[in-house]
Amino acid sequence: MKKFLLFFLIIPFVINYSQKIGQLGEEKPNIDFPDNALGLDLMIGEGGFGLGAFYRHSLTNTLTVFSDFSISESKHEREIERYDIFGYPLPIYGKKNRLYLLPLNVGIQYRLFYESLTDNLRPYISAAIGPTMFITTPAPREFFNSLGYAQAKYGIGGYVGFGANFGTNVNNLTGINIRYYYHQLFGEGIEQYYGTFEKNIQQVTLTINIGLMY
Repeated sequence: MKKFLLFFLIIPFVINYSQKIGQLGEEKPNIDFPDNALGLDLMIGEGGFGLGAFYRHSLTNTLTVFSDFSISESKHEREIERYDIFGYPLPIYGKKNRLYLLPLNVGIQYRLFYESLTDNLRPYISAAIGPTMFITTPAPREFFNSLGYAQAKYGIGGYVGFGANFGTNVNNLTGINIRYYYHQLFGEGIEQYYGTFEKNIQQVTLTINIGLMY
C-alpha cells in the first residue's frame, strides 16, 4: 500500500513539470506520428532488473491500445545480498526460492495535454491487465544449475503507470515511465523464504522504452 501511495504522490509533480516545459516551447502544429510502434522495455525495479517487449497501436491522437510481455526478477523486501572477499555472492540466510515474474498484459494509454504541449514531450497515463506466470528456482543452488528445478505457478496481474515519449522523430520511439505493478497468485502462495508464503507481489518499476514506429 505504501508503494501505491508513493507512486501517486509523484504523479502530480511530474504533470506540473511537464506543463511548465510545454509552456516554454513555441506553438507548432501537431505531428502525425505513425499508428504502430514495436520495441523493447528496459526495467529497473525494487525487485531487480527486467527486460520486455511491447506493441502499440494508436486509435486516435490521444488514445492508444497496447500489449507487452516482460521477464523480471522479484527479490523479497528483506533480502540483502552479501559477497565474499573475492566478489562472489554468498547464500542468503533463510531464502528458499528465487522468483521471476512473466506477465503478459493488454492495456490502454491516454495522452495528456495534447492541445497544450509540443510534440517533443508527450506525457501519458496507462493501465494494463493480464495473466502472470511465476517461476521459482531453488535459491541454494547455483543460478544455471537451479534452472533445471524450475517450477511454474500462475495468477493475474496488471499495472497503472505514468510516462512520456520524447522527440519528434517519426521513425524512432523513445520514452520513460513509472509503473505500479500488482500480481495476484492463484492457489497456494510462493515460499521465497522458509515458512513465509506470499500470494501477491507488488512493486514500482522504472521502465525505459526504445522502439520503432511504422
